Amino acid sequence: MGTPLVLGFSNEDKVGTVQPHDDTLVVTLRIEGYDVRRVMVDEGSAAEVMYPDLYRRLNLEPQDLTVYHSPLVSFEGRSVIPMGLIRLLVQTGSNVVEVDFIVVDAFSPYTAILGRPWLHTLGAVSSTLYQKVKNLSRGQVLEILGNQSMAGQCLIMAIQHRPEMETSATAETGL
Repeated sequence: MGTPLVLGFSNEDKVGTVQPHDDTLVVTLRIEGYDVRRVMVDEGSAAEVMYPDLYRRLNLEPQDLTVYHSPLVSFEGRSVIPMGLIRLLVQTGSNVVEVDFIVVDAFSPYTAILGRPWLHTLGAVSSTLYQKVKNLSRGQVLEILGNQSMAGQCLIMAIQHRPEMETSATAETGL
């Protein structure tokens, strides 16, 4: 019997990352057979969320959604009523996990957010410091690498985004 594998991080895991940083963990994942960029992994999130850009690119239709009524809070601090819920397959290496995405029509620099439910189902651990997600699969530790450049692009998109209310108020006041 071999040594049991342990999911953890060491200084070796920082190789290839720009340090120091405070970047979010942004990865590319295979969702419903498509490579999807700008997926934020957020262990602070109790839900998986999908935004309109990805919803449209996956050619999903309103009839594909099931009803979901609980409001969420957008990045802009507004309460958002979800369009609905959809279960999709998310693949990481050889692992395929069914994920219930709450679809919301709100601005986000990300295409989707995967949180604790996905991490726990996969048996994975994530680290923004090390810019990785690790999970065990078939006797191996698999890694999903974060993309710090993409995280920076998402941050710029978020900073440059001007909510409709702010934009029209600014135009009216001339500020």
